[in-house]
Amino acid sequence: MTTPLDYRTAGVDIDAADDAKARIGRLVASTRTAGCIGGFGGFGGLFRAPSGANQILVASADGVGTKIRVAIESGRHDTIGHCLVNHCTNDILAQGATPLFFLDYVAFGVLDPAVVEGVVAGVAAGCRENGCALIGGETAEMPGVYTPPDYDLAGFIVGVVDEGSMLGAERVSDGDVLVALESSGLHTNGYSLARRIVADRLGLTANDPFPGESGATAADVLLRVHRSYLASLRPVLPRLHALAHITGGGIPGNLNRSLPATLRATVYLSSWTVPEVFRVLQDAGRVSADEMFRAFNMGVGAIAIVDGSDEAAVVDAARAAGVRAWRIGEIVRGHGDVVLIPE
Repeated sequence: MTTPLDYRTAGVDIDAADDAKARIGRLVASTRTAGCIGGFGGFGGLFRAPSGANQILVASADGVGTKIRVAIESGRHDTIGHCLVNHCTNDILAQGATPLFFLDYVAFGVLDPAVVEGVVAGVAAGCRENGCALIGGETAEMPGVYTPPDYDLAGFIVGVVDEGSMLGAERVSDGDVLVALESSGLHTNGYSLARRIVADRLGLTANDPFPGESGATAADVLLRVHRSYLASLRPVLPRLHALAHITGGGIPGNLNRSLPATLRATVYLSSWTVPEVFRVLQDAGRVSADEMFRAFNMGVGAIAIVDGSDEAAVVDAARAAGVRAWRIGEIVRGHGDVVLIPE
């Protein structure tokens, strides 16, 4: 006799999906802001558009790369969503925009409601930190595509900026200065290389102590939440000319995106001490300095380009938000390139 099939035996558990939705409803509600319309569970999220003819909506989508493997291998799922929101917030902040709302997408081979809850708890924490509403998302169960316990995560953010306040290369001038804002660690880039070094060269598992990090495990170090720079820069956004979010490609591959073709960014490597985590990875992996600066942020999570007279205000605003900032270089005549001056 042929056994009857149903959705669950085919690998999709609708009851588990319903359980997950029930768990995350309160988390979604905790992010509600004034622009929200309607409640959780509709086919689409609703958000009232800002009034003002000169306001521009700015949108971005991203993931967290293979940092998600660290979350899976360590069984710690409650920070990876926070990283995602902060990363996306910084991306639109680079154009002067502040976030309005966020949507997430989580895909599993076999849906685990407790893991969904942990992931969305992180997303909600990020939304609350950055003052944006989590207005919707999707949780997919895709047997045959993902092998348990693997899952993937993506996020979508929409923010707003007045047209006259947009940041960008056209506002940058010869003589401007570069102000660096300290990263909280690797953020969400370089993890394919970092994970290989940690596992193959250092021989560490998630719960092993990480060299040079007193009392911290490898998971503690690698899962540090990607820092948001919204609180640091919101008070001084009108003073900024441009902002580079230092993600994949490092300082050279992101700062150049904020430059006009006629100017150069000169960065002085002697202006800061690279955090120990990057030195450990470089030594253990025998990674060249050039490759380190392409794969990792090296302790610099964002670089603001401002008039020299506004340098102190930016540094003070960051300090007030608990973030170290310093002058890292300046803008000179060039060809839209970034030059790293050796120590």
